[in-house]
Amino acid sequence: MKHHISRALEPIQSFFRHEAFSGLLLLFFAALAIILANSPLSGSYQAVLDAVPIAGPAAYHLDLSVLHWVNDGLMAIFFFVIGLEIKREFFFGELQSLSATVLPVCAAVGGMLVPALLYAAVNMGGAPAAMAGWGIPMATDIAFSLGILSVAARSAPTAIVIFLTALAIVDDLGAIIVIALFYTGSFSLIALLAGLAALAAAFALNRRGVLHIAPYLLLGLLAWFCFLNAGIHPTIAGVILAFAIPIDRTHPESSLLYALEHRLEPWSAYVIMPVFALANAGVVLPGNLAALTEPVALGIVVGLCIGKPLGVCGAVFLLNKFLRLPLPKVLSVGHFAGAGCLAGIGFTMSLFIAALAFPDPARLATAKLGIITASVLSGAVGAGIFLIAARTPAVDQSSETE
Repeated sequence: MKHHISRALEPIQSFFRHEAFSGLLLLFFAALAIILANSPLSGSYQAVLDAVPIAGPAAYHLDLSVLHWVNDGLMAIFFFVIGLEIKREFFFGELQSLSATVLPVCAAVGGMLVPALLYAAVNMGGAPAAMAGWGIPMATDIAFSLGILSVAARSAPTAIVIFLTALAIVDDLGAIIVIALFYTGSFSLIALLAGLAALAAAFALNRRGVLHIAPYLLLGLLAWFCFLNAGIHPTIAGVILAFAIPIDRTHPESSLLYALEHRLEPWSAYVIMPVFALANAGVVLPGNLAALTEPVALGIVVGLCIGKPLGVCGAVFLLNKFLRLPLPKVLSVGHFAGAGCLAGIGFTMSLFIAALAFPDPARLATAKLGIITASVLSGAVGAGIFLIAARTPAVDQSSETE
């Protein structure tokens, strides 16, 4: 029996280890970016990011800087991998059962709504442009959160790892929807229809049983190009394309989706995300903490550090007390509080949304400072809570829900 249980838990444990190491690597490159931005090499660092490697026709929006190629190009692959993970979770993972997903899904929704509302409350009455950042504190960085969980809570129950992983995946899906609906540029209907037609062709290939990656890749590149020119962020094309990749319900390990996910995950975790951190985390640190009192930075810090745990834990409390949803017996209040704080590590997604929300470099720098500060504070508090929870026996909550 124990052998079967360990085999069933092997995928989530492997994912935990994978994301944990990725989070530590991400931390290194984020710190390197901050060091470069505040060193004598800051000019060279910024010059590399502003360089235009392809001097293509401006009409086709291919004359992108290195920074834009990272955020629009490499991150499309990152979002494609996220899409593959979400699809797999819906078919075979923690999101396949409605009853099993209620808790993390509701916690994720609470963890998105409360931070956005707190950010809006802090920035209400201020500069209208600042309100565009309401989506920044909604995000959770799965690599960082699981990375800290692996270091601070080595003996944490697998149930809280599953909860935090599912929460972060739903959070990613919510962030993708927010980006698609609210963070778009100048709109071109013709280009959008062309991109959607390319993606529809990919779904048609799926229905016809095509298992070669080449046609999906070509249609994905076409959709990316069309979305780029349509004013829709091109990373959305990567997410939608992922749902068109075939998956074999009988033999999932031999399906195209599994093969692509396993091949691309290391590139996404160990190359794309560190490069993204190196390109986006470079913020010039102020001489004092006064910049953190600016509404944009303060709204992000309040949203991530207070809004996230409040929304996550509040949703769990309401489901348990009013809807009588049973909670895992091995988990204590401290486990959920720690997970809520770790969910406040927005980093990758928050930086990504900030770059879309604030074209003004000064406001973007303020937002980055808020994101980095909030992520550090959330990680530290979450780690501390888990260290305390490790010394506290879990409360058997089954009696409360029977």
